[in-house]
Amino acid sequence: MDFTGKKVLVIGLARSGMAAIRVLNKLGATITLSERKKAEELKEFDFLTSIGVEIVDQSMSVFERDYDLVVKNPGVPFRSPMIEKLNERNIPIITEIELAYIVSKPQHFIAITGTNGKTTTTSLTFDILNKAFPGKAHLCGNIGIPFCEIVMENNLMEEADHYIALEISNFQLINIDKFRPEVATIINLTPDHVDFHGTLDAYYKAKTEVYRNMVDADVFIKNTDDALVNEYTEKYPVNCTVKTMSLDNDADCCIKDGFMCFCGEKVLPVSCIKLVGKHNLQNVILAVSMAKAIGVSNEDICEAVSAFKGVEHRIEFLREINGVRYYNDSKGTNTDATITALKAFDKGVILLVGGFEKGLSMDEMKKHLGCVKKVIGFGACGPRLVKDLVGDDGIVVTDLNEATAEAVKIAESGDTVLLSPTTSSFDQYSCFEERGDHFRKIVNLL
Repeated sequence: MDFTGKKVLVIGLARSGMAAIRVLNKLGATITLSERKKAEELKEFDFLTSIGVEIVDQSMSVFERDYDLVVKNPGVPFRSPMIEKLNERNIPIITEIELAYIVSKPQHFIAITGTNGKTTTTSLTFDILNKAFPGKAHLCGNIGIPFCEIVMENNLMEEADHYIALEISNFQLINIDKFRPEVATIINLTPDHVDFHGTLDAYYKAKTEVYRNMVDADVFIKNTDDALVNEYTEKYPVNCTVKTMSLDNDADCCIKDGFMCFCGEKVLPVSCIKLVGKHNLQNVILAVSMAKAIGVSNEDICEAVSAFKGVEHRIEFLREINGVRYYNDSKGTNTDATITALKAFDKGVILLVGGFEKGLSMDEMKKHLGCVKKVIGFGACGPRLVKDLVGDDGIVVTDLNEATAEAVKIAESGDTVLLSPTTSSFDQYSCFEERGDHFRKIVNLL
């Protein structure tokens, strides 16, 4: 697509919108930015005006204008009136990832989606690729680095054959058109984002978009241990090569005799893995399997996996004070993620939950509270979570500072204080990283 003179509307700035604008500006597009903030409040105001970007608000008249293309921030609800107004006139709407894909030369895309484990799996996949292809491997997507930034910084409009480890969310998959990964996986499917999609079926369907454009030679790694992945890959068939993965049964990607195996080949001794928990074993075998599918050597895989110690905000050990251990699991933004965290502990957990109200049921999580000593709720949905989980046995406070203070009062040597909110952070924070960083700061000041 020739963008010269094309009228492009970018909805929402943030980091991904800014990255998209830089790409569009390089390609000669006529750019309009629709933002909730007032123009003069944007720290990028001077740059945006210097390159001729028109900055407008989000009143409906903005979306009644004609555009050749719309680049939507993933967080903008696709069922919102503004999007409906654009859809009425069949104006193409894409996200920043689709934009980066269509303007880049052919690259090797490894796409990771699913409800939980995306960041760990994508980070390890990148480390493996970076070991095998130094200087030509890149980490981006929902992990917090816009793909458009990678395109600009590494000249991917002119240079091909780089390796892109891409964490991709359901929000980003809704508006893809041509995006096609060479290797992909759906790690798992559990209830989440009903507030955004309206139904769980719509949320699960969005995840299957990751393989919609894949062809015969591409490889989809299918987690056959996950009932919903099995159900939805049957409902929406995969039209490329499928390699099965299982921790419990025989599969193309599995564990045998103390080794991770890929299509019968022993690739990696399990003893090399530093991460704890069955969920991390699954994350590692998926990353290893995708690396093998892309042609990485066993030696590079073993070196990268041996050096990998995990990611921030996912059951991240912070410190031990008077025998009490503090863990930051701010990335636990749904009940399944928190259940996974709880499974890593035997007893004495003081669980901090709360944040933005997503309407998720606590019924399944209630079955996994055997290791929990006390539940403390904070934020917008803290009271509801405490009521649904433990009733009057819990504690309700206003914010994370108060929640941590209450935990310190209760905690005894041998206990664990675990921030695993079960929901998103948008009531009091801009993202789960900000929430986790705040918790880390609180703990470090104790």
